Amino acid sequence: MELIRLTTRLTLFAGFLALTALLAGILLLVDALFRSRIDRAPFARLCFNGASRCLGFRVSTQGTFSDRPVLYVSNHISWSDIPVLGGMVPLRFLSKAEVGRWPVIGWLAKQAGTLFIQRGSGKAGQARAEISGTLLRGQSVLVFPEGTTTAGVTVLPFHSRLLHAAMDAGADIQPISIAYLRNGHPDHLAPFIGDDEFQLHLARMLRQPAIEVGVIAHPVVAIGADSDMSAISRELQRTVQEGLWKIQAGGLTDRGTATPTAVAGPEI
Repeated sequence: MELIRLTTRLTLFAGFLALTALLAGILLLVDALFRSRIDRAPFARLCFNGASRCLGFRVSTQGTFSDRPVLYVSNHISWSDIPVLGGMVPLRFLSKAEVGRWPVIGWLAKQAGTLFIQRGSGKAGQARAEISGTLLRGQSVLVFPEGTTTAGVTVLPFHSRLLHAAMDAGADIQPISIAYLRNGHPDHLAPFIGDDEFQLHLARMLRQPAIEVGVIAHPVVAIGADSDMSAISRELQRTVQEGLWKIQAGGLTDRGTATPTAVAGPEI
């Protein structure tokens, strides 16, 4: 059964990859013909949803995403956080540079305008400036302030340096909690940690039955010119942690209406 499930989903994923490549080619052609760049955000959001379907995710949501440009902050469990959250609301990501080289996800991330940062490069100041500039141009940005992925059972302390970009741009911050469940318990396959490789991790996930993903969009936190970002960082971490525990306890009963219809993956 696992082999059939893996083969079927890999076929769907390969087909999806072919379609995204075709779409990329069409967009480049149109750019060349009209000598202007088409906004990739709507296409990237559509493709993120397609990626979530191919991965077999069943996504439930709670809360309302901001209708104004904000700095989103979320806990970070896996590379799959990107297609899940990217399919819900228009935004740009701040991600490690390696993601840009991954098949499908890397292309989608680039088309969505992801801001890539090289780990250990000491360029956090540059990333902060890019985030601030993006917010000022009216686009929301998502960062993972833990700085790394986790096993999905707790939330690490948030680093506050990048959060100052919200203050620089005069934007607010909205925290998000995400969790992966299987049979009502935290899923041990979803976390992408350590020296795991993307292709191997993908195969392990596709081999198993559909996974449940819970997402909570918490209330927006107002940021002022005199805000204590260290204290706000700690409060954001507590909010996201409580949301993680709520999802794990099966607490998503009031689904929000600001996100698309929950993604229902194939029951293969």
